[in-house]
Amino acid sequence: MKQQIKILLLEDDAKLAHEIRQYFVSKANECDIAYDGTMLLKLKRKSDYNIYILDINVPAPNGLEVCKQIRRTDKITPILMLTAFGEVNDKIEAFNAGADDYMVKPFHFDELIARIKALLRRSVKPLDVDDELITIKDLVINIDQMYVTRAGKEINLTPKEFKLLVLLARTNGRPISKKSIAEQVWDLDFNPSLNTVEVYINFLRNKLDKDFDEKLIQTKLGFGYYLK
Repeated sequence: MKQQIKILLLEDDAKLAHEIRQYFVSKANECDIAYDGTMLLKLKRKSDYNIYILDINVPAPNGLEVCKQIRRTDKITPILMLTAFGEVNDKIEAFNAGADDYMVKPFHFDELIARIKALLRRSVKPLDVDDELITIKDLVINIDQMYVTRAGKEINLTPKEFKLLVLLARTNGRPISKKSIAEQVWDLDFNPSLNTVEVYINFLRNKLDKDFDEKLIQTKLGFGYYLK
């Protein structure tokens, strides 16, 4: 039996919001609509959803702030940004806020549902791994609880940063290419992701290595990144 997807949509354009909802309902899914950030956060408290779809430019709090607020208490449920803002910096800001995917308007409904299904396949646990604890020198990664420490100090990571770190940690010191990282962490194969990977490696370096003499995240030119 096909599993129903329960979606919470943040979209202040009433016509577009109802078109999106009608499409999801036609596919036997459920979709609630919020026209501003406050309304979405209220709906979130009343019910559980499989995925959040957020426009950025909506009445306060905007989609980026809503994304950050969701991630303070929910590290698992996928968040897809659906917005007219299409610059690379907009995408990076959204990913840094905790978004899992990003689509630019105008869009095709078939691609939207395909991306949702891809996100849901990966949302049960990061990188579909079993419960485990990974220790690399003074770095400890708790897969099950999505908790990271270095030298006993907690390191706060976004969901994407955490997925990237786990991927690096599980290669046992073997370099992994930017293309492979983009495919496994973002589940997408498109050129902008390669620049995004570099940005996220720098995010991790600032959080994991900046305050320590020994640098764990290494680059092997022509091959990719690895943990020392």
